[in-house]
Amino acid sequence: MSNRSEIPPLSLAVTSLNEASRIGRCLASASSLVREIVVVDSGSTDSTIAMAEEAGARIIRQAWLGHREQKQVALNQCTQPWVLILDCDEELSGTLIDSIRNFFSSGDVDWFHGCRFNRKVRFLGRWITHGDWYPDTKLRLVRRDKAKMGGNASHDVTLVDGDVKHLHGDLLHDSFPTIRSYLDKISPFADEFVERQRNEGRRWSLAQNLLRPIWRFFRAYILRLGFLDGFPGLWIAYATAFSVFVRYSRKYEDEANEVSGK
Repeated sequence: MSNRSEIPPLSLAVTSLNEASRIGRCLASASSLVREIVVVDSGSTDSTIAMAEEAGARIIRQAWLGHREQKQVALNQCTQPWVLILDCDEELSGTLIDSIRNFFSSGDVDWFHGCRFNRKVRFLGRWITHGDWYPDTKLRLVRRDKAKMGGNASHDVTLVDGDVKHLHGDLLHDSFPTIRSYLDKISPFADEFVERQRNEGRRWSLAQNLLRPIWRFFRAYILRLGFLDGFPGLWIAYATAFSVFVRYSRKYEDEANEVSGK
């Protein structure tokens, strides 16, 4: 077991809701790197909290505020100079753990205010390494006093004031364990897209509705070599194109309802 003085001045920040099937792997993957674990829970009724407490986490109970605001609460509750921000369906690869350790031991920590790394998704029994899903680069290691959460209530992004270093190694992501779990998210994401389009004053276009899905398939499957991921790569390219078609079609529906007064 590492001496506490050898552990980086690092907090782990996680938000949770009924994540008993995944939170254990997430916390275990980072436990040797961090001096504290902060879990902000929004009302779990399974064993999520008990598992987090067993891993040594400090539990903050907070009603759901949206992704951005909830993660900001987690960031604010951390006490160490640096914070590693993870979702419950993510875990650090061994290579990434070594890269984070080296970042703190090499002196790079004095020159950068954040680190980003690639995120790799597991889907249909294999790790996806091409197409639109890889590399899905994320900024997740930050100096606490130089960072804040941005984005919106549905899609958060981490912002940092200062230079950022890219670390070697993957953040492993188990976001879509089944095809159904992906399909279940198409409609909510379409609703969010329509709201953003409406707020930005954008209007529906037939050309975009038809051509953008075709472009997304071509980009993912051909230009970004999605075909190298076998059938999962083909499915992702088709599903991504379909989800784009649904989003623009929902935009048409929204404007049609507006005209008819619905």
